[in-house]
Amino acid sequence: MIEKPQIGYRVVGTIKSIKGKCSAGCKVGGKYELSMHDTAGLCGLFYHDALPWILALQLGGEIPWGEKDSIEIECMDRHNAVKMELRRMKR
Repeated sequence: MIEKPQIGYRVVGTIKSIKGKCSAGCKVGGKYELSMHDTAGLCGLFYHDALPWILALQLGGEIPWGEKDSIEIECMDRHNAVKMELRRMKR
């Protein structure tokens, strides 16, 4: 198994709500450690939308609105929308 690099901050995603049923098996309250090298099992659609925010948080960027260390995002599947909070944490 290839070891994934530990670059920048940790980014932890917490599932806040699900409208319908997540096809990747996400459950409310589930936590995922995400990075530019690790999808943590998210489906490709959600990871694709989350990646710019993961990169910003992981590499020390700031979100220009709201809290600087977190953002809430939603899956593009409108029938089974999963809402996740991404939070930056120190290693």
